[in-house]
Amino acid sequence: MKLVFGAVRPCTPTISKNTVATMHYYYAIASNNNKRSSSGCEFMRNLEISCSSLKQGALKRSLATQSAKLGKRWMEFQGLNNWEGLLDPLDDSLRSEILRYGQFVEAAYRSFDFDPESPTYATCRHPRSSLFTRTRVGETGYKITKNLKATCGVQLPRWIDRAPAWLSTQSSWIGYVAVCQDQREIQRLGRRDVVISYRGTATCLEWVENLRANLTNVGPNQVGSMVESGFLSLYTSETATCPSLQEMVRAEIERVIEMYGDEPLSFTITGHSLGAALATLTAYDITTTRENAPMVTVISFGGPRVGNKGFRSQLEKSGTRILRIVNSEDVITKVPGFVFRDDDMVSKESVHMAAGISGWVQKCVEDMQWVYADVGQELRLSSKVSPYLNKRDMATCHDLKTYLQLVNGL
Repeated sequence: MKLVFGAVRPCTPTISKNTVATMHYYYAIASNNNKRSSSGCEFMRNLEISCSSLKQGALKRSLATQSAKLGKRWMEFQGLNNWEGLLDPLDDSLRSEILRYGQFVEAAYRSFDFDPESPTYATCRHPRSSLFTRTRVGETGYKITKNLKATCGVQLPRWIDRAPAWLSTQSSWIGYVAVCQDQREIQRLGRRDVVISYRGTATCLEWVENLRANLTNVGPNQVGSMVESGFLSLYTSETATCPSLQEMVRAEIERVIEMYGDEPLSFTITGHSLGAALATLTAYDITTTRENAPMVTVISFGGPRVGNKGFRSQLEKSGTRILRIVNSEDVITKVPGFVFRDDDMVSKESVHMAAGISGWVQKCVEDMQWVYADVGQELRLSSKVSPYLNKRDMATCHDLKTYLQLVNGL
């Protein structure tokens, strides 16, 4: 999938309202990362302290008391029954697991070099052996076995080589694969767990890919199963010096299964924002290309829509379990595209009454390849329940720390 590269502007007459909203959000995130108001700084420091104390105190105590329950019922907590009876109210063991996987995503963010003036911009700042320690995640029982990169597939002009790094960086460190190696942790979990963790959008070209919101077939032999063009491009694009994210993941999955395939094994793919979309694509790739694959579960935070109803149907048929954690005030979970209600949820009377105008509108939108479908089981949160959150601040509503704090208080 190719797209001629041009100057990125915040708003032009040819960009849709959804695209403009998304672009404004990403600029807000960029500003939020570099400069916060004093009240915002104070809130985020308090949130950091809260998450840290949770990790070191309450979370450890919760893990200790729930270990026996988790080990015996791990498949339930990984979504075997679509988390039935575990979400409302939120089960304590599941809460602890969600927070634990959120820390793996937080480690990916903390490891990424965001400084465009740095000679190591868009790479991982820490060696694999000490990444968890240096990002203050602490002892996880996991060992990072593979660093992962994502490549932008946008066709770049010749002059791009002379552009600054923040504009021209095509391949960026996006996350890692970590395998549980600690025997006590394996016993607590009831199986050997493999985590694939992805950060969210960070580079200019990743923003460009995010805005390519038209749907495209996920594969040459999978007509009808469609996903967002930009997300698929980041997952499948390669350069002469960097293999695609898809190739790196497949090779590591093959190696891990060959080494540990004779014991209970699970793959938990987690990510935030863009990382949530890539986590969904990764899970789809594993479950639809491998026969008798181990259990594959996605824990996504603040993810955008990824594909259409055909894509959702294939995910369900393949047995992929997705827990999609959504903040009602987070605009990114409402883009890209449009979502129409499923036919089986609409009465015959309402179909008859709306057959004229709404049917025509839906067909027009479908022809533009902008009709998406939400996937997986949803765990809905709301910033409104917290008196400390600014509901009008898009960046705060989308921040991973906000998600973890809301899960902790649910």
